[in-house]
Amino acid sequence: MTSDYQRPQLRLAPSPTAESHAFWTGGRSGELLIARCHGCGHFFHPPGPACWRCRSTDVAPEPVSGQAVVAAYTVNRQNWIPGFEPPYIVAMVELNDEPDVRLITNVVDVAPDEISVGMPVEVFFEDWTALSGEEDSRVWLPLFRPVKAT
Repeated sequence: MTSDYQRPQLRLAPSPTAESHAFWTGGRSGELLIARCHGCGHFFHPPGPACWRCRSTDVAPEPVSGQAVVAAYTVNRQNWIPGFEPPYIVAMVELNDEPDVRLITNVVDVAPDEISVGMPVEVFFEDWTALSGEEDSRVWLPLFRPVKAT
């Protein structure tokens, strides 16, 4: 598979909270970190101070496999963000580790007419620093691409 993906000139970078900081910075070490409840054992996203299933506050970020499937997608063809040229794919992916954990992300390295619901994808990370350029505002955006056939 050849890659047509080109990193955009600009992205709207997130502003991590205390609960989401690990999610946005786990890519530094190549890990997709998702909140996990130590009470019931389930992963959940978005991260928060308590598990929505059992209400336990014994939660912490843990690495997941980064493997997922496309649950839904849309192809954006409107130029909303200068430097982030369309078309691009905005997708909801279900993590293999916990299928009811879904992330909204971009799927890249696939043509808009070749993506499909159920397509296996894997995470990779783009290193971004907010427009301020401050090192403490650095985040690693989790993006997904099709799993390469072996």
